[in-house]
Amino acid sequence: MLILYPPIKPYAEYRIKVDEPHELYVEESGSKDGIPVLFLHGGPGGGSEPFNRRFFNPQKYRIILFDQRGCGRSTPHASLENNHTQGLLDDIEAIRNHFEIDKWLIFGGSWGATLALAYAQAHPEHVMGLVLRGVFLCRDKDIDWFYKEGASRLFPDAWSEFIKPLSGPKEDDLFDAYLSRLTGPDELARMAAAKAWALWEGQCATLRPNHNVVDRFTDPHTATSLALIAAHYMKNKGFLEPNQLLDNMDKLKEIPGIIVHGRYDIVCPLEQAFELNQAWPASELHIIRDAGHSSSEPSIVDAIVRAMDSMAKHFGDDFDVEG
Repeated sequence: MLILYPPIKPYAEYRIKVDEPHELYVEESGSKDGIPVLFLHGGPGGGSEPFNRRFFNPQKYRIILFDQRGCGRSTPHASLENNHTQGLLDDIEAIRNHFEIDKWLIFGGSWGATLALAYAQAHPEHVMGLVLRGVFLCRDKDIDWFYKEGASRLFPDAWSEFIKPLSGPKEDDLFDAYLSRLTGPDELARMAAAKAWALWEGQCATLRPNHNVVDRFTDPHTATSLALIAAHYMKNKGFLEPNQLLDNMDKLKEIPGIIVHGRYDIVCPLEQAFELNQAWPASELHIIRDAGHSSSEPSIVDAIVRAMDSMAKHFGDDFDVEG
């Protein structure tokens, strides 16, 4: 089983101003002459992590990470102003233009997979290939599964904690109810709501309980942006048209893709990856038999590293890389 590549540090960090009031944190690591790959983190609102660089062979890849609007090291933190999917797609193009990259690989997990598909459909001429983990198609039924009824039946104990900050399970709109708490005047109530949201996501993310994943999700800085931005995006159905991603898969018919998905993914059930693969003949679907949703599960790590190594072999001749 493959593991993550050794830890590396960025060789360059940038602050890129986009729509007011947002300024993005962007970093480069790996090989300056390698295959350019953009990492899209999940959430929305989760932020990138140092271990995200380690999915990629640093001798083969020019690794670009950034924190999406309002999260991670981008500023202002947890801001909903001008925070929507089209803005994120514009940000990706701004980053590509900043680095003067013509075509690049895109890696996205969970919400990052949603964003990767939306970007590739908007700009197929700039995408060499896609690697997606834990596919989230952001349709009504996909949102309802995790935030209405579905996952709640498998994790009723965690669900009861998730809705505890609200007045009760029968509030008309969970997202409005959460947004009300997350933007209210009581700082302690805001943080309690943020941690409850993040804890729900963290507890459902892995096949086996993983305290490191839960701790990462519930860190106050991460929990604040994750809860607020995710509630905002889910209330607005990801700022996408109904079934937008599957309806536009013909735009990716020439773009190769590898889909990695845990069979026991409770956050984003496997059906989503399966339907995507059926609509995308140029893709491979790798179903991971002993994993859930998280990118840190050992079998998911193995599959992602293999996928990125495979893409490096496929595209490596076009770049000045070692090996």
